[in-house]
Amino acid sequence: MVGDTGDDLRARRQGASGHRGVPHTADMRIEAWGATREDCLAEAVLGMVECFADVSDVLATTMERLRLTECPDDYLLAALLEEVIFRLEVEGRVPVDVETYPSHACLEVRLALAELADVEITGAVPKGVTWHELRIGPDPYGWSCAVTIDA
Repeated sequence: MVGDTGDDLRARRQGASGHRGVPHTADMRIEAWGATREDCLAEAVLGMVECFADVSDVLATTMERLRLTECPDDYLLAALLEEVIFRLEVEGRVPVDVETYPSHACLEVRLALAELADVEITGAVPKGVTWHELRIGPDPYGWSCAVTIDA
């Protein structure tokens, strides 16, 4: 991604996945990357969670599997993050781990979830995905994405 720090760039050249929050007025902006589209999507979820919660010492209490069928990549990114936000708002659960796999349907997702009450909240809980400046696609090192989240 443009603006990668030296450490981020070295890690990306070695095929590492990752994410970071970037400054954005009143909302959350997340950048994520991975060797594959699926790695990038998983990192976007972890990046969004990291913007508002510390899940480092929390164990999952449930596991859910999702099948997403919105195959254009930008729709897939938005749909996955909206699924996570739904679980936060309606079910009071937050992902502590995520795995993504390509499938004939489009994308299979495994979410390891913890109760939101068991998590240290460190920022504003996300409310929705903004389509403005949402992007995902291949880059010289694999895949990268950027998305703004309403908080």
